[in-house]
Amino acid sequence: MMETQSRQQTIITIWKQSLGWLLAYYDAKRGKLKQFLPKLFLFFVVLNISCYWWAMLTAYPDAFFREKVHYFLVQFPVGFLGAFFDTLSFFVTIFIAKRALKTTSTKSYLAHLSVDLIIAIIATWWVLFVFSFSGWLIGLILQNPESLVQRNYAYEQRLIEAVKEPTATNNLKNIYFGVIMGISAMLPTFTHSIISLYSVSKYFTQKNTD
Repeated sequence: MMETQSRQQTIITIWKQSLGWLLAYYDAKRGKLKQFLPKLFLFFVVLNISCYWWAMLTAYPDAFFREKVHYFLVQFPVGFLGAFFDTLSFFVTIFIAKRALKTTSTKSYLAHLSVDLIIAIIATWWVLFVFSFSGWLIGLILQNPESLVQRNYAYEQRLIEAVKEPTATNNLKNIYFGVIMGISAMLPTFTHSIISLYSVSKYFTQKNTD
């Protein structure tokens, strides 16, 4: 029991050291916030628009070619609204990570980092809202108005159906589309996963060399 607890603490120590190095590198390279912020926002705009086209052309190419103008215009609100959420969540993640490094217990450290999972869940609903709102907005511009409430309901039903029957063809497409569109929001989770795997690998490498 004591050996397991010691191993866990050692892995967490390596994890903290690696995270601390990454945050120190970020602080050193970031520069002034007023210069960094627009660059970060633009990065997320490009990333969201790129993911949009990737998801759209691989999951629903027929829909795009039927309504080229509509889906071409949708990319802009999707890109900007997605970037708004991602930029905000980026700074929240940095704040939480810095607080996590100050914790003294493993449970508290992991609890702080698990907030990223909450952000990922919120991001799922944000993606639904973004596509619902973007489609509604472009419909107004193209003089083809729809009810925003009805669009929200339709996207919520797609999510519910995907959870109930994830293997259905249409639902698989919706899940695939959602995963691609959620890439930017999952970057903090990916980062922590990579650091944690690196920490485990480094621990056992050091153990084998002892």
